[in-house]
Parts: sequence; C-alpha cells; structure tokens
Amino acid sequence: MRAGGLLATAALFATAACGAGAAETAPDGKPAVVAAFYPLQWLTEQVGGSDAQVSGLTPPGVEPHDVELGIQQVTELKNATLAVYVKGVQPAVDEAVEPDTSFDAATSVATIPVGEHAGEHAGEGEESAEEHGHEELPYDPHLWLDPSRLATVATKLGERLATADPAHAQGYKDRAAKTAAALTALDQEFAKGLTTCTTRTLVTAHEAFGYLSDRYRLKQIGITLDPETEPSPARLSEVAKLAKAEGVTTIFTEALVSPKVAEVLASQVGAKTAVLDPLESKPSGDYLSAMRDNLKTLQTALGCTA
Repeated sequence: MRAGGLLATAALFATAACGAGAAETAPDGKPAVVAAFYPLQWLTEQVGGSDAQVSGLTPPGVEPHDVELGIQQVTELKNATLAVYVKGVQPAVDEAVEPDTSFDAATSVATIPVGEHAGEHAGEGEESAEEHGHEELPYDPHLWLDPSRLATVATKLGERLATADPAHAQGYKDRAAKTAAALTALDQEFAKGLTTCTTRTLVTAHEAFGYLSDRYRLKQIGITLDPETEPSPARLSEVAKLAKAEGVTTIFTEALVSPKVAEVLASQVGAKTAVLDPLESKPSGDYLSAMRDNLKTLQTALGCTA
C-alpha cells in the first residue's frame, strides 16, 4: 500500500475503534475469521471447514499491497474472532489487527531475508525496500510459495482456531492435519519435479519466489522488489548479463502485472516469457492447482527431466 493510502486508512482507526469490542460471530453463531489475502483465505477455509465463517479481505484480481481499508474492513479486522495475516504484506492490516485475536503466519516458520539484490534496487525509477513498506521487516513475507512452510502454518492455524472455538477444537485440528498432509504431498511433487534441471536460475518480474527457491535449491534473480515500478536501465542491464551468464531461456512475469519489462529483458537476452503465479490473488483454480501449474511452468523453463 502506498503512503497516501496508509494516511487515509490511519484516519479511520479511531472511528473504527469505537465499534470494536467483543469478537464477532456470523449470524449462524460460527466464529468470524478474516483472512488478509488469497493464500491465507484458502488455507483458513481448509482448516476452518464448516465450523467457521471465513471471509477474505482482498478482492480477486487485486494486489494485496494495493488494498485500501475502509471503516467496515478495519472494524471487521478488529472484531474478528481471528484475523489471519502475514506482517509486512499489507501495512494497513498490520495496524488494524488486534494482538490477542490475530495470527501472523510468519511467526510459525523460519523466514528468509528480503531478496539478495534488495540493496541494488534503489536506482532511478525504483522503490527501495523502505518505500515498498519493508522498512521494519527483516524478512521476505512471501512464505506461502513454499508448501512445506505453509503446511506448518496450517498446523499452527488449527491450534489457534481450536483455542478460539474450543467446542470444535478436534475438527480444526483434524482438518489442519489433512491440509498439512496435502501440502506435504505437494512439496514432495516439487522436490521430485525439480531434481534434475538444465538450469536452476529463475529470473522473475519481482522477488516473490525466495521461499520457493530456498526450498528447492533454485537461484532467484528478481528484476525489482516491487512489481509496479520499472527498473533502472542499469538494473536491466545487470539482470540481462546475469541471465545470459546463467543460460536463462525464460523470463517469468505475472498475471496481474504488465509483462512489458519482462518482454524487453527477454528480447535483450534472446529468451521467451512465461507466467509464474505468486498467488497474491485468487487463481482460476485453487492454491494446489495453481502451484502445480507453477511446477509445470518451471519444469519446462528450467529444462527439468524428472
């Protein structure tokens, strides 16, 4: 979220606080659980099942970073039985959630630093890590792109929901275990599918795939930290040199971001482009199917034989 949006949202907090009180429940008496953006909404729906009323804060087709919170959304977060989020993705959400009724998924797993090229991205026409909202965030927030880490989050989320709604504790724990098992199976598919590849370097529109790279021994080269800003000519030239040196044949772009910069880079490198979904918004299928599509895309682009 940009500075203007943060200031506008901040003005709503005092008003919203007047309406904050006991945790809300849905009309049918189920606990009201708010998930900040798509991967967390999918996970919360799997674990919550029929025992919780889950709603998503970020509409389909909208970048989570760009969400503007109105009074209704702020109040919903403050009064939720549980708000599920990742600190650092949406600063306005970070400000609105209540400590006692929120679950920061990043606290459940081992995090990794923001992309290794972060310090080189503050060139002309680019945002620095500070301007992108990561000034107080020492880690990369895109943890959902590693299924093994998301499996751990599923287990922890089951425990939090069980605590918040003891009457259905076993159901939450059982569904959390089932979801974690599905994510573990997905992790095994990735590990096997990316075992033997011609190249292990992926050039991405922005550095969202650090966890995926960390988990499966890949090397990520991000053009920018922020998909909405254009890189400086110096950065483009640097990435082009790295891509050629690494034998990269595909430059990855995203569905919600203009492919223009990736296409320019691809033409310089003599490569093609392909969409690699960071899953910041709802895909055509669900999390599992979109991640499997990502795996197929990676296997083709990296020349994997497994």
